[in-house]
Formats: sequence, C-alpha cells, structure tokens
Amino acid sequence: MTEDTSLAFAPLEARAAALGGPNPPDRLSLRDHIVEAEIGAFQEERGARQRLRVSVVVDLLPRDDAGDDVDRILSYDRLTEAVETALSAERLNLVETLAERIAERLLTRPQVARVFVRIEKLDRGPGALGIEIVRARHDSAAPGEQRDAGAPVVHLAAPDAPPATLAGIPGPAVIVPAGPLAPLPGVFHEGAALRIALLALEQAAWAMQAAAPALNVVASRTEMDWALAQGRTVLWAPSKLVLDTPGAPRTGDPGALASWLAEELGAGALHLHGTVANPADCRVPVRRA
Repeated sequence: MTEDTSLAFAPLEARAAALGGPNPPDRLSLRDHIVEAEIGAFQEERGARQRLRVSVVVDLLPRDDAGDDVDRILSYDRLTEAVETALSAERLNLVETLAERIAERLLTRPQVARVFVRIEKLDRGPGALGIEIVRARHDSAAPGEQRDAGAPVVHLAAPDAPPATLAGIPGPAVIVPAGPLAPLPGVFHEGAALRIALLALEQAAWAMQAAAPALNVVASRTEMDWALAQGRTVLWAPSKLVLDTPGAPRTGDPGALASWLAEELGAGALHLHGTVANPADCRVPVRRA
C-alpha cells in the first residue's frame, strides 16, 4: 500500500517505470508543460483561461537501430504538438477528455506502445487538481473498427430539400442546413443573437433528420470525425463547435459556417444544393449538386 501511495504522487516517469516490467522499453517524456486554455464544465470557467500542467510519458516499441537519423525516431515535438492540437480542436469541458485526445493522437504514431498522461488544473483551488490516464495501443480502436474513408464532402442544403436528396448523399459527408425554418426574432444583444441563430440551424438539422431518419445529427468534433471515418453522412448541429472552437466564425450565416467547416475538415469540395447562394471566400472547391 505504501508503494502504491508513493507511486500515485510520484513523477509520471516513476509510474511508467513501475509498470514497465523486467525489460522496460525506451521512453520519451514531457514533464510539467504549462499551457493556458479555456476548459471546464462550470459556467464560471467559460470565457476565462486557466493554467494547466501537462506531463506525458511515451513507452516506445522496440525498433531497429535508427542510428542518428532524426526522421526515424519519435520527435519530442510530437508530444507538445499532441497537446496543442488537442487544445485547439474545440473547447472541452473535462480534462479527462483532453487527456484522452492527447493519448489517442500519440497512439497513432507507429513508434508508440503506451502513453501516460497527467493533467493538472493549477488555478481552481489551493492545490493542483488533476487526472492521470494510461492508454496502450491495444486499447485504441482495432484495425477495421475505423478506416480512412477519404476526404469528406460538405453539403449546404435547404431544410426543405427533398428527403430522397438528403438520404442519397454519399459519405463521408456533412450536411449543413442552409437556413432556419422560420424568421429569427430581432435581438440586439450580440451574444444572444448568435446563439439564437445557431439554435435555429440546429432546429433545421433536426427537421431534416426527421425527413431522412437514416441520417444522424452530430454536434461535437469527436462524433463527426468518427462518423466520417466510417464513411457516413451526417447532419451538423453547429452550436457546440462554433462556440467551443478557437478561431471559429462567430456567425450564424450558413454559408460562412459551411466554408469554415469544409476547411477545418480538409474537405474535397463544398456542394451547393438547389438555389443556395455561393458562399464568399470559400477556400475549397465549390460545386453545384
């Protein structure tokens, strides 16, 4: 018990070493990396940045001698990159989710066997409040459970588009409602007006799903990425991604949102249905469906 307690509060490298067995693997570590982020489930944590202390230890798979070739090893930069990418993808409520995202990203690297992640909030109390996870390669999705379905396509379609048209859109694809179901109320508060506009698009997405029940409505980047990896077509409810993603357009304009999403996803094209107007400044190919 004493050993377990001491390990629980030991540096992450000690935890990794204790679980390494008689033939410990090579390890790469990032310790006490301080970042600032807007994260947290409480309302008081919204709109406020707080410090996080992130430590990562990576157990490496056995490899042939790479000599002194930096291109054949896992770079230290990959550890900080995994942290930065997970933080920039979208606003998260839980540090547990952030830890999972960091581990998932590192486990996609061919050199990685196991990942230890510890994240501590430094500004939420008298001490450091934290979470620690361990994830191994066999914990992640087995081959075949997820697949590369190719570049997705984003579709901008009116809420009253024929159900057969919606159901017939091949995946991987995301359908963005091209407008609300009804005129929006006049609101002069900018933040409230944005949320009302986004909620109106979500209502439109659910109305489209009612017309084409085979399609699912997704709100988070995780749901969307998983569905697209399976080659599926989904409807987008935009509030969560728009409000939680750094750099997302603060607008309820469907064309601007569809263009932004297409760029975020690395989409092959943005398809416009019916009389939907061509969005301005779209950086992916725009086509008429």
